[in-house]
Formats: sequence, structure tokens, C-alpha cells
Amino acid sequence: MAEQVRAIRTRQTILSAAAKIFEEHGYQAATISQILKEAGVTKGALYFHFQSKEDLAQEVLAGQDHRIMVPPRTSKVQEIVDVVMLQAHRLQTDPMVRAGVRLSMDQLAQDIDRSGAFLRWAEVGLELLQQAQARGELLPHAVPAETADVIVGSFAGIQSMSQAICEYRDLAGRVSALMRHVLPSAVTPCILASLDLSESRGARVYAEALKVAEAQEVLGAAS
Repeated sequence: MAEQVRAIRTRQTILSAAAKIFEEHGYQAATISQILKEAGVTKGALYFHFQSKEDLAQEVLAGQDHRIMVPPRTSKVQEIVDVVMLQAHRLQTDPMVRAGVRLSMDQLAQDIDRSGAFLRWAEVGLELLQQAQARGELLPHAVPAETADVIVGSFAGIQSMSQAICEYRDLAGRVSALMRHVLPSAVTPCILASLDLSESRGARVYAEALKVAEAQEVLGAAS
């Protein structure tokens, strides 16, 4: 049991180190030697858990879109907003998310599949928008698949701009503005009027999601 716990910790240490190096240097310039030095582990320990730098990068990419989930909302449009604002907050606070997004946007990272994160986020948006459409929250002409792609693509550009200008410090404001500009083209006026698009929304959703996750862990341990 102790060995298993130690192995899990070592794997996470290596992943965290890889995320830091990928974020700082990009995929192409990052080296296994840099990751080993940052992690403080041997080459054997790294290759026990990961087959290659490509394998590490794919794990970091996958790390940006799980662990923290938005609780279900009565309004599915608000749930979409919360998903986007939560991701913005995590970009500001979570090195693993920042590294995953950096890799997703790195056009020089030709050895890895960068499409996965975009496709997964588009699927999340599409599912929520289809639910919103079924509840009458969208305008008649709205096409959920198109709107989902526009939101994901626009967010990618907004976060890249924020990172280049001020290391994400203004990201919450930029994402709030994005939602205010995009949603009126697809969402009914009565739903628009009820939405919380404030810059602090992401931080509040994050705190709420953590409480839900902790409660689920307690229930899981009790059962």
C-alpha cells in the first residue's frame, strides 16, 4: 500500500514538473533532462510512469479539462457560462491547466495530438446547448454546434491574448466581455437578463465546485 501511494506521488510530481517546463519553454524546446531536474527524480522513475516526452505532453493536455466540475444549473446557458468562467479561473490559478492550454495552442508541437482538448470542450458546449435548446433558452435560429465551436474558438483566442499581454491577470474581464458579446446572438432575452456574467463568477463557481467534490469524497469514503 505504501509503495502504491509513493508511486502515485512520484507520478504526480513528474507530471507537475513536466507541466512547468512545457509552460515555460513550449513542447519543442522542453527536454527530459529539464523535467528530471525539476521533478528531482531519476530517469528510471520517469520512464517507469511515462514512455516519452510525447506521453508526458498528452497527460498534461488531458489534465486541463477534468478534476473540477460545475454543478448542474437550472439554466443550461448559465451552466455554459460557469464552465467557461471556471476554466478562466483555473487558467489563472492552476499550473497544470496553463500548461495544457499552452500545449493546445503550440503549433510547433507537431508530435502530439492537440485537437483533443478543443474537441472535448466543443462536445461539452454542444451537449449543454442542446439541453438549453430543448428548454427553450435559445433563439429559434440558433445552431448549437455552431455556437459551441464559436465559444471554444473565441475563448482560445481571448486567453492567448490575455496571456501575451499580462499573464492572464485580466482574463476574467475578457471572458465576461466575450460572453456578453456572443450569447445575445443565440440566447433568448429573458434568459440573458437572468445570467450572472460577472468577472468574479469563475472564482465563486470554483469554490462551490470544490465543496461539492469534497462532499462526494466524504460520501464515497463512508460507503
